[in-house]
Amino acid sequence: MKNVIIDDSTFEILPELSVGVLILKDVKENLKISEKESIEIENILKNANKEAKKYLTSDVISENDVVKVWREAYSKFPTKKGARCSVENLLKRVLHDNPVGNIFPSVDITNAISLKYALPIGVEDADKIEGDLHLGVMKGGEHFLPIGSKEEEPPLAGEVAYYDDYGVVCRCLNWRDGIRTEVNDNTTFEFIAMECVDPNRVSELKKAIDELEMFMKKYMGANTIYKGILDKTNKIVNLS
Repeated sequence: MKNVIIDDSTFEILPELSVGVLILKDVKENLKISEKESIEIENILKNANKEAKKYLTSDVISENDVVKVWREAYSKFPTKKGARCSVENLLKRVLHDNPVGNIFPSVDITNAISLKYALPIGVEDADKIEGDLHLGVMKGGEHFLPIGSKEEEPPLAGEVAYYDDYGVVCRCLNWRDGIRTEVNDNTTFEFIAMECVDPNRVSELKKAIDELEMFMKKYMGANTIYKGILDKTNKIVNLS
């Protein structure tokens, strides 16, 4: 990965979009953490499941403000039927008393922050991103093999997605990741994005990025290359 760029075309559709970006090196995805740390992470996730309930004032998931704002954002560009903001799926589990459980330390940490702040988070293996990483409007038909599929599912024309020189990295902003840049045990260089489409919540976005950075340093041994907020006035992270 060379640079991170939000294309002007994205802001033509989503002018209020802010993207919290955290780029980390020396991440130890294969680190065997201590029993004490494992319990700490488990409790962080448990508490986040509880905190997420404050966002769910309605039993109808789409009527809650933090979900409604994303439903509105997704209505502004073409999407595959059923595509939803990633945080909606997490909050739906909380709503139905099926808390998000432990999977793997770094996944648990990102899920905890996503739940606590009701903001979507995506993580990619930055070493597998070819050239610059963009967030922009697709022409349609770009390469994309989603996680868990054996067949390509290219984006629609006009869809907003993350892409690089090879093809799409994540479809519909944060809906579905591709297998090509999926994080695994050997990943050490990571790109993390956390999007916000509500201008009244940008301060929470900043807090969320700070807390995620703290946990990734503490538990995954990560070191920060870049941390900041991209928006229509600040659209590029130059890593070249």
